[in-house]
Amino acid sequence: MNYIYEMPAEMLKETDKKGRVELFEYESQTYDESSEKLHKKAYVYLPYGYDENKKYNVLYLLHGGGCNHTYWFKDFPETVTILDNMMEKKICDPCIIVTPTFYHNEEDQHTHDESRCENFMHEIRKDLLPAIESKYACYAEGNVSEENLIKTRKHRAFAGLSLGSMTTYRAAFYNNFDLFAWYGPFSGCCGPFGDHNKEVERICTTLKEGKEKGYELGFMFCGNGDKDIAFEEHKDIMEKAVEKTDLLVPGKNYDFYIIPGGVHDIKAWQLHLYHALQVFFK
Repeated sequence: MNYIYEMPAEMLKETDKKGRVELFEYESQTYDESSEKLHKKAYVYLPYGYDENKKYNVLYLLHGGGCNHTYWFKDFPETVTILDNMMEKKICDPCIIVTPTFYHNEEDQHTHDESRCENFMHEIRKDLLPAIESKYACYAEGNVSEENLIKTRKHRAFAGLSLGSMTTYRAAFYNNFDLFAWYGPFSGCCGPFGDHNKEVERICTTLKEGKEKGYELGFMFCGNGDKDIAFEEHKDIMEKAVEKTDLLVPGKNYDFYIIPGGVHDIKAWQLHLYHALQVFFK
């Protein structure tokens, strides 16, 4: 792929062929000590010309710490314009993009509890995927049994930024590898307090055990700027993982895209998304 380091101006111009963003509400549980029933919200991007009789790949896309489901599409509406242009210009195939939140509610959003990252694995599997994929035109075709969700994993991707990048590793990759084939961790893996060697071990084990069960990695697209606060830890972990396993092959099913001068901000994350969508579902 030819990488670019600044979003082309044409991607930010409004197009006539606009997708639509709608609010989606569903019930979930916290799956922790309280295990209370929650009323959750996500936004769903449906591409221009969305047709209920077709089948679309789905990307689940997360925000970072202290934000929520509004981040990608409402707080930064140019993300929607970029997606509209990418699909109109056939830079990527039309797909459905879902922006949920790993927080329980607005009050929870102000906690600094990283256990949310891993705990979200239960909601993904038991509540979020079944709710979304029984409503929208996905490859699951309305059959949201665990068996069928596993069977259709090649049509599902998971990505996120910052704390959402950590959640991509912990909730989607390590714990739901049978449900997703494509991953986009943008800006970080374990945070400043994590254990690099432990993460490397988890990455290698996930790939090895997945392959033994017949689950291949479609692509892991890591993105970071070289001035991003999360750059050094992310790069170090992934370099060690590539050395340790032959199941991550740069250029084939893995890449680490680095923006020169890129920092921890939406401009970088939109560029990561722009590139990730060109390798997902291929």
